[in-house]
Amino acid sequence: MQIEIRGAERLSFREKQVVVLKEQGLSNEAVARRLKLKSSTVATLYNRARSKGYQVVIVIPGDILGVFDEGEDEADDGSEVG
Repeated sequence: MQIEIRGAERLSFREKQVVVLKEQGLSNEAVARRLKLKSSTVATLYNRARSKGYQVVIVIPGDILGVFDEGEDEADDGSEVG
């Protein structure tokens, strides 16, 4: 699994750190401990990052999910098999 932050160029280094950890489900307190910051600072950084606008995209290869057969063409031409 890979996490991509679209719009990351608008975020500071600390905002990127906070966003990645928060988007993984960590609490403000857990992020604060990990980055050696105050919980209120984490909240401020996260809110500032959100106001700048970004989009988190989780990239999961299809083979990990088992949705592609090895011999099957991955392109979908819109036709149905029936």
